[in-house]
Amino acid sequence: MTIHLSDLDRPPGRDEAEAALDRFRRWMAEATEAEIAALDPAILRLLPGAPDYPALSRVYPEEFGADAAYRATLPDLQNGPAALIRGARRPIQHVGISNFRLPIRFRTRTGGDVTLETSVTGTVSLDAEKKGINMSRIMRSFYTHAERVFSFDVIEAALDDYKADLDSLDARIQMRLSFPMKVESLRSGLAGYQYYDIALELVERAGVRRRILHLDYVYSSTCPCSLELSEHARRERGQLATPHSQRSVARISAELTGEGCLWFEDLVEMCRRAVPTETQVMVKREDEQAFAELNAANPIFVEDAARLFAAELERDPRVGDFRVVASHQESLHSHDAVSVLHEGETFAAESLDPRLFGTLIHAG
Repeated sequence: MTIHLSDLDRPPGRDEAEAALDRFRRWMAEATEAEIAALDPAILRLLPGAPDYPALSRVYPEEFGADAAYRATLPDLQNGPAALIRGARRPIQHVGISNFRLPIRFRTRTGGDVTLETSVTGTVSLDAEKKGINMSRIMRSFYTHAERVFSFDVIEAALDDYKADLDSLDARIQMRLSFPMKVESLRSGLAGYQYYDIALELVERAGVRRRILHLDYVYSSTCPCSLELSEHARRERGQLATPHSQRSVARISAELTGEGCLWFEDLVEMCRRAVPTETQVMVKREDEQAFAELNAANPIFVEDAARLFAAELERDPRVGDFRVVASHQESLHSHDAVSVLHEGETFAAESLDPRLFGTLIHAG
C-alpha cells in the first residue's frame, strides 16, 4: 500500500517560509493601524527593524508612581476602535459588573437607619459600534454615593453618574440585601430577628425609569385537600391523620409608583396580611401549638397564595405593575407546586429563567 502525505502534513520548505514572510510584509504595507495593533507582538517582531525582545525586570517597582503623562500612554482595548470588535456587531442590552459588595446604610420606617452588607449589580447598554466599557467606572461612580443613607433618589444619582461616565443610554442598578426585622412569637412573648431577602432595582430604558422592589417571603402552606382528608379519616374511621404542610416561598416584585414611600416593612406587612402563616423565629410549646392552629385556619393551595398576595398589592396605591412567583416545596410529593401571577407589562414574559423556581429554596 502506498500512502501519500498531503501538502499540509509535510514541513514547509525555506522558500515557502520566505514567500509567506514576504506576503505578510506586503499586507503590513496596506494594513490599518487598528489591524496592526491587533496583531500578536511576536508576529510584529518578524518585521525588518523591529526591536529585540527586551530584558524585563523581575523586581516589583514599589517606588514607581503613575502620573498623568504615564497614564495617558496606557493601552485601553475596551475603548478601542470598532475594528477590534469580535463576533456579531450588535448592541448589548446589559454589560457591567455583578456582586460587588459594600456596607450600605438604609433608612427604616421608624426614622433610623441600619447598615447592611449589600451586593450590587450595575449594567449599561452598549452600542453596536463600541468595543466595550471600562467596568471599574461603575464601581467608582457608585462609591461616590456609598456613604449616604440609601434611597431610590440616591440610586438615581448613582445611575446618572455612571451613565454619564460610560456615555450610555440605558442602565440598571440592583442592590440585594438581607433586612432584619424583630418578630414576636405567637403566644410566649419571645421575639427574634427574621431576615428578609430584598432587592432594590432601578431600570432605565429608552428614557423611562422604573423603581422596583423585590421581596422573598417565607411561609408555611397547609394543603386544604390534605386537611379535609385528615378530618374525614378522624370522623369516619376514628383514624388519627395529619395534613401535610411545607415551607413555601413567594417572591414579590412591585413597581413603585405614586408619591408615598413603600418601606421594606410595609411590603413585609402586606405579605403577612395576605398569608399570615409566616415561618417563626423563637418558638416554645405554646407557640408551636398556636402555629398548628394558625395553619389549620389558613389552608392554601399555591394558586390561593398567588391570588392572596395579588389582592394586597392591588389595594396599595404605591404599587403599579407587580409579579408574584410562589413555590410550595411539597412534603407529600417529590416535586414542588408553583405559580406565577403578574399585573402589567413590566414583568410580562413569555419565557422564564429555567432555574427561577430553584432560586426560591430558603434554608433559613
